[in-house]
Order: sequence, then C-alpha cells, then structure tokens
Amino acid sequence: MTRLKIDHITRYDYNDSVSKSYNEARMTPISDDEQIVLDAELTLSPGIATVSNYRDYWGSRVAAFDIQGRHRHLEVRSSATVEVHRRAGDEAADGLSWERLGDPRVQDPVSDFVQQTPLTRIGPQLEKVADEIRAASADPSEAAAAIFRAIAEHMQYVPGVTGVHTDAEAAWREAKGVCQDLGHVAIGMLRHVGIPARYVSGYLHPDLDAPVGTTVAGESHAWVEWWNDRWYAYDPTNHTRLTDFHVTVARGRDYTDVTPLKGMVTGGGGTSGLLVQVDITQTA
Repeated sequence: MTRLKIDHITRYDYNDSVSKSYNEARMTPISDDEQIVLDAELTLSPGIATVSNYRDYWGSRVAAFDIQGRHRHLEVRSSATVEVHRRAGDEAADGLSWERLGDPRVQDPVSDFVQQTPLTRIGPQLEKVADEIRAASADPSEAAAAIFRAIAEHMQYVPGVTGVHTDAEAAWREAKGVCQDLGHVAIGMLRHVGIPARYVSGYLHPDLDAPVGTTVAGESHAWVEWWNDRWYAYDPTNHTRLTDFHVTVARGRDYTDVTPLKGMVTGGGGTSGLLVQVDITQTA
C-alpha cells in the first residue's frame, strides 16, 4: 500500500478580460478496487464560479463550472490524498480464448471499447503489424503482451513531436510521441485484433526512491486497460504493469473522454500564459 498526496494546478492568464467562461474539469481521482480516495478538494479562482459535480458516463468525477463575471485568469487546483494497493497476478496464466472473447455475449458489457475512435484508428501499416501479432498469438493474453513489446521496440517517448489531435497511425509512423500517443497506439492495435481496450488518465509519481515525505514534480499520465474476462492495466510508456505510484483519475474511449480541463471563453483576446504543475508527496 502507498499513500500519495497530489496537488495539480492549471492556470490560464488572458490577454484581456474574459466576460464568460464555461469549463469541465476531470482532475479528481476516483475510488475503485485498487485505490481509495481519502480526501479531495477542487478550488477555483476567481471564486465567483458556479459549480456542479457529477459522474460522467464512464464513471469519472467531473466538476462543471461557469464564471459569469469578467476575469483575467482561470486557476483550477485539485488536491487529493489517495491510498493505492495494486493487486499482483500473472496475466499470462488466465484469461479467455480467442473464440470465447469473440462471443458477442461476452463482449456486450464492454462493447463501448470495441470500436475504434478517430484517435485510435490505425491504417494499413499498423494493421499489418497487428494482424501478424494476432496470427502468431495462441490467445488474447499472448497477443496483448506482443503488442506492448512491439510498441516498446518501435516507439520512443519524445515530447513535442505530436499534438492532442494526433491519431494512432500518425504516431506509429513518427515512431515518437508522449503517453497519450503510446496509449492510442496500444488501444488501436488491441481493438483491431478483437480485444476491448480503454484509455486511462491519471497521475504518476516518477521517483520510486524518493524518501517518504519528499515532494517531487509529478506527472499527468496516461495508460491503457484491456479486457480479458476482467480489466488488466498496462503502462506502454514505461513498459510496465501499474505500480502503487500510478493514480487513476478517469477512463474513456480515448483522450477526448478524459481531458483534464476543457471549456470555452467569451472575449479575452487569447491566452498570455499557461501554467500546469503537478506535485506529489508519498506520505506512507
């Protein structure tokens, strides 16, 4: 078990005063079978926002808010303490056969994660790689492992090469990208071979050796979960199963379902500055 305190700040400064602002924030972790949120708070500046909280279709915690008065900045701060206890297990030792996984009655409960989206779509080049893996794999577990190996061998983590609209095929051609891109490539390949898969956003404490009580610069991060009689998680960016240093925030079909902060403004003349900061402290 690991206990992590997470502070995530996103701040926009505008060139001119904004008259109205409408936003959604998905920055608060969720409780599930492998983590428990002990406390969580979302604070906004300016403090004149009207806020409503709800769970979206995918189970993510959403703060929807609008600011009707004029303002020159928007700052969203999410603070949470989470206990994480990832379960151990040999994924190669269990799971379904190809025939069983392909049964519509088996896939029906996870049918939202079967079809490709614009961001997970793959073209002929990536389809060929996925088809070869499918033909050589005795079962879905073996195929998933081979897909993750292929991504590790072909792609590098390189920021600045891709953007939020880059799809899986384009990221594969570049052979470079960030966690969002590697996640979309993995999901696209998994879905292509018949394995339901979903996108997960969250936080990652990057230093396993940091002393308890030390605050480090954390990361907003993304990984994937794939279905094989239950959900399994894998981090294709770091080529590892999840650890107690991964904290789940939101799940969806792709990045567009879990965007940490999105919205629209009236006026303002554009953004003069953007600050995104994540600090994580292991407290136990």
